[in-house]
Amino acid sequence: MATFDQLSRPLRDLRVSVTDRCNFRCRYCMPREVFGREYRFLDRSEVLTYEEIERLVRIFVGLGVGKVRLTGGEPLIRRDLPVLVERLAAIDGLDDLTLTTNGVLLADRAAALEAAGLDRVTISLDSIEPASFRLISDSSIPV
Repeated sequence: MATFDQLSRPLRDLRVSVTDRCNFRCRYCMPREVFGREYRFLDRSEVLTYEEIERLVRIFVGLGVGKVRLTGGEPLIRRDLPVLVERLAAIDGLDDLTLTTNGVLLADRAAALEAAGLDRVTISLDSIEPASFRLISDSSIPV
């Protein structure tokens, strides 16, 4: 059974934000003026568990979704993310499992994510010019 959008197109992609936290404060997404020290992120009890995410993905795959993109915040902040990837990769009918990340934490986790069944990684890189990157990301991470 397929699900359709308002223009009668079949829904084939699902984006799942696995966390509301991020290690950057990009001006277009989480500006420090809003998401500073006093900002109250979701309590851990309010963030979807891996079991809840798996259940939702199974439901959507049953409705015709074939591509799932894991996002955040920064999804690599989420503890044991390869566990979730392995669970989702095992779902029959899920053809493409992708992760969108700023890439800072990727080197330490890439092998485990690949072994768990991740198909693709999209790295969000706002500029290769260091000054512009610092301005956009409000981060001292070198590019």
